[in-house]
Amino acid sequence: MSTLTVPTEAAPTAPARPAYRVTGRRVLASEWAKLWSLRSTWITLGLGLLFLIAFGLIAASRYKSGVGSGHMDRDFARSTAVSLSLFGTNFAQLALGVLGVLVTAGEYSTGMIRSTLAAVPRRLPVLWSKAAVFGLVALVIGTLGVFVAFLFGSRIVDGTPAAMDLSHAGVLRSLLGAGLYLGLVGVIGTALGSLLRSVAGGISVLVATLMLIPGLATLLPSSWKDNISPYLPSNAGESMFALTHDATSLSPGAGLLVFLGWTALALSGAAYRLLRSDV
Repeated sequence: MSTLTVPTEAAPTAPARPAYRVTGRRVLASEWAKLWSLRSTWITLGLGLLFLIAFGLIAASRYKSGVGSGHMDRDFARSTAVSLSLFGTNFAQLALGVLGVLVTAGEYSTGMIRSTLAAVPRRLPVLWSKAAVFGLVALVIGTLGVFVAFLFGSRIVDGTPAAMDLSHAGVLRSLLGAGLYLGLVGVIGTALGSLLRSVAGGISVLVATLMLIPGLATLLPSSWKDNISPYLPSNAGESMFALTHDATSLSPGAGLLVFLGWTALALSGAAYRLLRSDV
């Protein structure tokens, strides 16, 4: 008696899913794409560049008109082409610092940070990538702005006591120092946004650190002020691009080291909370 065998059909196999690996390069590319997809990025970077160039040219024009009229404030009369060109740095640092806060705190306010950390479970590469990407962008924008402001501003004050060019001692170092300072301000902004996880809180702490606290330090007794004031973030940062220094300010190298220390402190606090706190 013969038996009939029915061939069994092989179970359909699902197509193999491509294996994706989380690498530092891919995290950087992701943060780069997210940064430029925001309208606020273009607006705020444009404002930062505008502040650097416009206020630098306005200061140079005011100096030139004051020299011609013979009526000028004593402090303003000691200005140089470098100090006039960098007049907009204090305004640009707010624009770049605020955008740095938005880069990180904005994801917490929208809830997008959950998707980001689901894609990058190790967490810390996200923080390093955000800080590196925006710090580089702020560095480029800041350096471009100060050089453009100086090149045009130096032409405005040509023939006056403030006249300088790139060949003068300390000029190139001051301009590069200003660009580096603005880049590090952007990194501090991203760190504060990640640490506080609030746009309003991050901006408030940033403004207080860079502008309010140095003003309040002037109310301290002279012995305290002379020992504390040079090491505040904004004062140490200004030492990086100041053309001249005195006994109450740090040297450019010391100012850079102090400001790098403040930057590292902000990033360390952000990294600790990112690892220890749930999102």
